[in-house]
Amino acid sequence: MKEQKQDFPLDIKISFHKVIEQYEDRLKLEENPIAKSYIESVLNYIQDYPKLVDGIETIEDLKKYKDPIKILLDDLFPSVLSNNEIKAVSIPYHNLLFNHSNRLKKIIEAAGNDFKPEMREIDGNSKYIHACINILNNYYNFNIDFSRPPYYDIPDENGIEKHYRASLNGDFVELYPKDEANEITQEDVDELLQDVENIDLWKEKFPPCSWVFKGFIIVNLTDVTIEDAISELKTTLLFQKTTRKDELDKLERIFRTIYKVPDLRVGFTGYNMDEKTFERVTKMKAKSFMLNKDLSSDCKTGICEQSFNSLIEKNKKFSIPNVEIYAKENDNLLAKNLLANDVKSCILAPLSKNGNLVGVLELVANRKNVLNRINAMKLDEILPYIITASERNKNDFENRVKAVIQSECTSIHPSVLWIFEREARKFISDYDNDGLASFKDIVFKDVYPLYGQIDIVASSDARNDAIQKDLLYQLDMIMDIIDKAYEIEELPIYEQVKFRIKDFRVDIDESLNASSEQKIFGLLQKEVNPLMEHLEKQSEEIRAMVSDYQNLLNPETGIVYDNRKNYDDTVQQINRTMSRFLDKKQAEAQQIYPHYFERYKTDGVDHNMYIGSSLTKNRPFNNVYLFNLRLWQIKTMVEMENKFYHLQESTPMHLDAASLILVYNSTLSIRYRMDEKKFDVDGTYNARYEIIKKRIDKAFIKGTEERITQKGKIVIIYSQKSDEREYLRYVKYLQAKNYLGDELELLELEDVQGVIGLKAIRINVLYTSDKQDQEEPITYENLMEELH
Repeated sequence: MKEQKQDFPLDIKISFHKVIEQYEDRLKLEENPIAKSYIESVLNYIQDYPKLVDGIETIEDLKKYKDPIKILLDDLFPSVLSNNEIKAVSIPYHNLLFNHSNRLKKIIEAAGNDFKPEMREIDGNSKYIHACINILNNYYNFNIDFSRPPYYDIPDENGIEKHYRASLNGDFVELYPKDEANEITQEDVDELLQDVENIDLWKEKFPPCSWVFKGFIIVNLTDVTIEDAISELKTTLLFQKTTRKDELDKLERIFRTIYKVPDLRVGFTGYNMDEKTFERVTKMKAKSFMLNKDLSSDCKTGICEQSFNSLIEKNKKFSIPNVEIYAKENDNLLAKNLLANDVKSCILAPLSKNGNLVGVLELVANRKNVLNRINAMKLDEILPYIITASERNKNDFENRVKAVIQSECTSIHPSVLWIFEREARKFISDYDNDGLASFKDIVFKDVYPLYGQIDIVASSDARNDAIQKDLLYQLDMIMDIIDKAYEIEELPIYEQVKFRIKDFRVDIDESLNASSEQKIFGLLQKEVNPLMEHLEKQSEEIRAMVSDYQNLLNPETGIVYDNRKNYDDTVQQINRTMSRFLDKKQAEAQQIYPHYFERYKTDGVDHNMYIGSSLTKNRPFNNVYLFNLRLWQIKTMVEMENKFYHLQESTPMHLDAASLILVYNSTLSIRYRMDEKKFDVDGTYNARYEIIKKRIDKAFIKGTEERITQKGKIVIIYSQKSDEREYLRYVKYLQAKNYLGDELELLELEDVQGVIGLKAIRINVLYTSDKQDQEEPITYENLMEELH
């Protein structure tokens, strides 16, 4: 054909010569006079159209010979079946269909005036290769299996895409080579099959248009919409996550195809077996039509008894073909929520495993009766895959939970998980062999420790100051209420309570000790609270004052929790942000060399790191990795200082930080103690490291009363001269990078309970400003001016 693909091995001529040959053969054998007369008339008629034998090569000629083609193919396209069969004539790998059956015509017309049916796209190279394999099979009688049925996707009048599988009849095709065609040998086929995707090789063996396709193909279409949709649904459920919005949209589109309902919507509601409640699954983007905006509902009160028995007791589908009628008969949350979402009919399908309900799949429509008990049966084949996907998502979520617990609540860092897995396998093997097994302590020898902390300066003083302010404010409020009550009623008890309050106030104002809060609590419980119940009945003014007072109290302690709350909220926000920032930076540090890491929150954030070959699996260790990690630690601590202060632009209180790094030059061993479920240093000698860690932040500079840690500065504590030389190199580098300032001090520490000979490098931190026009780093004093 002139309109055929030029880059194709076949020169296509649409010819009906094989049909005519069959008519001629039948004429010789036909004995029925009516049939014989019909065949003769057809053959006589066709003689006037020689092109039907020689071959049609243009679309114009195809249209020109439309009527004689139809007459010639009448036996193959019988009129009595035309309204039932989905059938047409075609040629290979060209989107050309003609001589349609009536049913196919109606299907194409319903798709729209501009719609042209096209075979599902196969890339050009695959079409070329398939045509070549057709030649090998049909001309050379090879038996190469490349069966892959073609499909057509055609929308119906409602816009729902329907899928049709095509079966191709090639009985009326003749293939033969042109002069330029190559003779194909077994060696050629062996070479082609060794390199099937090499299109250049196929074109070398089968040059474009070197073979003639003479004839036509009959295409029979079968509606496989539901089967294809179910297959796609299975693929989506089994191999893709369905919690993302795009995947849920895809599921909704597939269900619309299966049910032929263009406005069908899909929802999902979880079931909490322990609480016996339906719950919205917040991690999914799917809507819950059963709950609407509610987060959860009690099962028995939320749905009717019939649906309760079907879904929960029997794990059976529950359908409501007419929601309006259902709502009149059942005044429950389910009916109200369905109506609120403009649902007129629905199917609720239980997702259960081994009789345990985990959730409910919801299919809803805006028209009554389109979803009902009959078409609910379509879900029977699908539900097992949805249940499998739900179970997989549930397992994925539980694995995430375990991962969070592993990360946040245990000391088993991912970097050392490999040795725990090895021991676990050994544990299981021992147990399977003789029923006896023990998980032994795990020891890592010859590792270098790194320790650092960023602490809130004078955190105890700040906390006590907040408590003191709250207690004094509470006592003052009580005094004001009693004074107002005394104006109305001069009772001696008022003066006695005022005396007690003044006494407490003087004590708290002078100093706050550990028992102060408890003494106030006793006063409130025994004397003030009973009095308040009487006072609020005295007048509207006093009632309002008592109400304001009670609104300020912490409901658990009965004490004002205002300044203390500001302190607690500030510390929590700082610790949370610092921890997240350190975790993020730690992921980068693991790229330097895998190492053990743990961090914990106090009034600030402390961290431990251990690095050495025993912690890794088949990876050589060199001190250069230790040096890199030490430099990373100082740089990260400076960045945390910046994060600490900039964060406080949004916190209720302002607090100061002091940072410290401990350098320990010797290696030590750490042991994971199974009884305590945590890592600890191993051996008496190594315990000295833990003692130093616990005491250095309270240490003083030798011969002074000045603490070694100081706000706006970072302290590096060490004991060896080699450590001093190493860290001074890091300091000089970070000064050049504007991380550290030039206020460098080399100090000695007072001996601390058996720990002697410690020295320190103390240097000021340079901070970055959040102001866009501020490019140069600034000192702590400048930063304080900017923040306040």
